[in-house]
Amino acid sequence: MPEREEPAVRRVGTRVVYENPWMIVREDAVERPDGSRGIYGVVDKPDFVLVIPVERDGFHLVEEYRYPIGRRTWSFPQGSLPGRQDADPEELARLELAQETGLRAGALRHLGYLNCSHGTSGQGFNIFVASDLTAGEPDREPEEQDMRQKWVSGAEFRALVREGRITDDSTLAAYALLLMDAAAGEAPITGDRTS
Repeated sequence: MPEREEPAVRRVGTRVVYENPWMIVREDAVERPDGSRGIYGVVDKPDFVLVIPVERDGFHLVEEYRYPIGRRTWSFPQGSLPGRQDADPEELARLELAQETGLRAGALRHLGYLNCSHGTSGQGFNIFVASDLTAGEPDREPEEQDMRQKWVSGAEFRALVREGRITDDSTLAAYALLLMDAAAGEAPITGDRTS
């Protein structure tokens, strides 16, 4: 990760306006470079992991009802620990993959780290590529009881994006990083064939 820069906007005060087991919402009093003051709303959530389970010429995806948008969508498995706990990213990736899909990864490779919603949150996510997969039973959390999973080819993945059935920005950003990695010749890719 790049070094932190000297802040262009300085926090001069803060207050928590909402808190639950998954997030803290705070309002910061800030000072801009010209000395003017203002407020900034921030959502504090722990970093999460996203796992790209590759097999044959495609990926394993999960689908669930997403309450804020009022519909079901597909994505790569992802998550964090309950109660805003910290976790080792690789251990968490293995746990999330097993919980959501039942799959166990014989090989797990760190692909990168990205931020999401960086205009409202400092939350980021580590991306892992899981391969050499072994099937097992999922052990989903109560919030995931409606979750489904399936394997899709690379062509099916792209079709789901075009049809608006994959809208998760983290999934799409991870897929872009995977394609960039493959284009640079740094690793073979599954699911990137266009034929």
